[in-house]
Amino acid sequence: MSHDAPFKRCCPCCDNRTLDEHADYEICPVCFWEDDGQDDESANEIWGGANGDISLTAARQNYIRIGAADPKNLRHVRAPTEAEAAR
Repeated sequence: MSHDAPFKRCCPCCDNRTLDEHADYEICPVCFWEDDGQDDESANEIWGGANGDISLTAARQNYIRIGAADPKNLRHVRAPTEAEAAR
């Protein structure tokens, strides 16, 4: 088990502990959401950029339904490790 995982930040989309910094444009390896700083306050907005034409709210729904923030990125996602898994 990784000792670094408890120090990781939660992805705003899948809520797994996969990110080193908040809003650092890091891509979550579990759901493939790029953390551009969007969070609950603006979750219904479409910011464009790397996350395309999908809102954080829609990405969260996609993750619950198919395991990826966006269906086009299914081949890039993976299951969270035990240390990363949302609590």
